[in-house]
Amino acid sequence: MTTQEAGRTIVPAAGTVLWRNRTGDHDRDQLEVAVVHRPRYDDWSLPKGKAEPGETLPACAARETVEETGFRTVLGRLAGVVSYRLTSGTRAGTRKVISYYAGRAIGGGFRANAEVDELRWLRPERAAAQLTYEADRAVLDAFTELPSATRTVLLVRHAKAGSRANWAAHDDLRPLSRSGATQADALRQLLPLFGADRVYAANRVRCVQTLQGLADDLGVPVGLEEALTEEGYHGDPDAAAARLLEIARAGGTPAICSQGGAIPSLIAGFADESGLHLDEIPCKKGSVWILSFAPDSDVLLAADYLPTALAAPIPPA
Repeated sequence: MTTQEAGRTIVPAAGTVLWRNRTGDHDRDQLEVAVVHRPRYDDWSLPKGKAEPGETLPACAARETVEETGFRTVLGRLAGVVSYRLTSGTRAGTRKVISYYAGRAIGGGFRANAEVDELRWLRPERAAAQLTYEADRAVLDAFTELPSATRTVLLVRHAKAGSRANWAAHDDLRPLSRSGATQADALRQLLPLFGADRVYAANRVRCVQTLQGLADDLGVPVGLEEALTEEGYHGDPDAAAARLLEIARAGGTPAICSQGGAIPSLIAGFADESGLHLDEIPCKKGSVWILSFAPDSDVLLAADYLPTALAAPIPPA
C-alpha cells in the first residue's frame, strides 16, 4: 500500500513493542519485550510490516505482530514513529513510515515462519543490545520511559450526523448520517484492538449510535453520561473531568463518546494537570484520542490522536 503526503509517495507500516510481565526472582514481575530475527535481512528488529489497502495503522500493527510472532496483542500508546527512504526494490525513492504501538501480549505462541525464524523475549536492556537498528532502539527507549501497564481510555468524538439545519426535532435526537454510520462501523472494528470492554456515551442519539455497534459486539450496555455532553461539560467542567476519571479508575478499557465542544478542553485539562505538553488537540468527527493514564494515579502520561478509523493515517515523522 502507498499513499500521498504533500505530493510525496509514502509507504505506511506499523508494528509493536510487544511486551509481557514474567515472574522472575523473588516473585517480582519482570518486563520482557520481543525481538525477532528476519533471515531475509539477517537482522534483529521489532515486529512490523506494511499496511494493506484500506487498513488502519493499529490494525496493521496487530496483524503483523500475529503474523511475525504468533502472539495476539492489546494495543496501547504510540511508542514511536520511524521514517526512512527506501533505497532498493520497486519502491526505491519512496519514504516508509512505521508507527509502533505498545502491545501487551495476551496469548499465542511463536512458530518459525518464512519471515521470522527466531523470537527472543528479553529484558529491555538486553533487547536494545540485540536490536540491529538504532531507530528500533530509539523506539524501545521511548517505550521504557513510561510504565508498560498504563490505563487506557478511548475518547471518541461522535461520527457525522445529519445537518442540524435540516433536522426539525430536538437536536439531542439528531441521528448519524450515512457517512456517520460508515464511521461508526469502522470504529466498531478499531476500538477492540485497544482492548475496549466497556462503553459510555454522552446522552445524545448521535453519540450513542457511534458506539452502539461496539456495545452490541461486547454484549454490554451503553452507559449514558449527561456530564460528558457539551452542555454538561460547560455547565460543570470539574464534574465532567471527575466523571471521566471515575470511569477510567473502574478498570478495563472504556470507550467514551463525547462531543467536539467538550473533548479538547477535557484533554487540555488533564494534560495541564499532568505536565504533559500537547501542541494541539484536534477533534474531527469519528476520531479517537488514546489517553494513557498512570497505572496507580490520575496522571495523564500520553495522548495519541487517530483522526479517522477509516484509513491508514500517516502521523508526522
